[in-house]
Amino acid sequence: MDWHKGGFTALIDNTLCPANERVYPFLDSVFTELATLFPFPYIHVGGDECAKNFWEKSDAVKQLMQQQGLKTMEEVQSYFEKRVEKIVESKGKKVIGWDEILEGGLAPNAAVMSWRGVAGGIAAAKLGHQVVMSPTTFVYLDYMQGDAAIEPPVYATLRLSTVYSYEPVPDSVDPKLIIGGQANLWTEQIYNVRHRQYMIWPRSMAVAEDFWSQKNRKDWNSFTRRVEASFGRMDAEQVKYARSMFDAIITPKKDAKAFDSITVDLSTEVAGLDIYYSFDNSNPDNFYPKYSSTLAIPKEASWLKVITYRDGHPIGRQIDVPVGDLQRRVGVTAISIKPAD
Repeated sequence: MDWHKGGFTALIDNTLCPANERVYPFLDSVFTELATLFPFPYIHVGGDECAKNFWEKSDAVKQLMQQQGLKTMEEVQSYFEKRVEKIVESKGKKVIGWDEILEGGLAPNAAVMSWRGVAGGIAAAKLGHQVVMSPTTFVYLDYMQGDAAIEPPVYATLRLSTVYSYEPVPDSVDPKLIIGGQANLWTEQIYNVRHRQYMIWPRSMAVAEDFWSQKNRKDWNSFTRRVEASFGRMDAEQVKYARSMFDAIITPKKDAKAFDSITVDLSTEVAGLDIYYSFDNSNPDNFYPKYSSTLAIPKEASWLKVITYRDGHPIGRQIDVPVGDLQRRVGVTAISIKPAD
C-alpha cells in the first residue's frame, strides 16, 4: 500500500472484486466455517482501508456500476457489504465492520466499529445502528506514550491523560446504541513481548475506567495515585510498563515576535512535579533552573534537556531534544547566515 497525503493506493490488487460472482459462494463457505467455530453473535467483516484504484480500472466493476446504478466506488463497496451482510445473517450471525462501511450507504442491520475518531460512531447511532467505540484519538495503544525523543517511534502520541479523558457515550446519541468500546494494539511496530507489555500498561487501566465507570465518578488525580500504587505489583510480577505519566511534556510554539524562532512550554500530566531544564548540553538535576513560565531558546543552544522531580528526587525520565527537532515540530526552519567573503 502506498500512503500519501490524499489517502492510499494499492500497489497490488489485494481486494475481492464485487463484480465477480464467484466471490460470494467463496465467502459463503468461509462464513459457514467461521459461524460453526465461534459461538459469538457477531462476525467482523473489516471494511476499512479498502483501496479502490484497481476497481476503478476494472471493466467488470464499471459494468456492475451501470447495472446497479452505482455512482461512486464507495457505493460499490456498500453493494459488496450489503451482499456480505445477507450471507452472514444466513448463518445466524450479525455483521459488524469498521466505520468505512458507512460510506456509500450502510447495510440495513450492520453494527459499526468507529475507529477514525468518534464521528463515524455518532453518525451510525443517529441512523439507529449499534456502535462499538474504538477511536484512534483515545484508545489506540500502538501510539507512543510520551515524547517522541525517547519513545519507540510511531507516527502519533497518545498520553495516559488523553486515554483517561475519553467518554465513549456521546451526549448526542441514544446511549442504548453504544454497545461497547475497544482499545487496539496493532503490532506492525511492536517489536517483542516486553514492548507489547510496555504499550499496554498503564494505559489499559485508563481504558477500563473509561468503559466501566460512570463519567461523573472519574477523577484523574485519584486515578494516577492508584496507577502509581500498582507499579509495585507490576515490578513484583516482572511486568514491563511505561512511567511516561511522570515525564515532562514539551510543547514548542512559533515565536510571535520572530518568524524563525520558537518558544517552549513545559508541563506534566501528574500534579505536584517540578521540572528542571538545561540548554548548555549538560544533564539537569534539581540544582538547575526550575521551569516556571514559557522558555525562550538561547541562540547558541543546540539541545533542550528536561527532567522531573518530586520531593527532591527524580521521578520522570530525562528527555533530550535537539533544538532543530523542536523547530521541525512546529514547521520552523532555522536560518543560517553565511558571513560575507
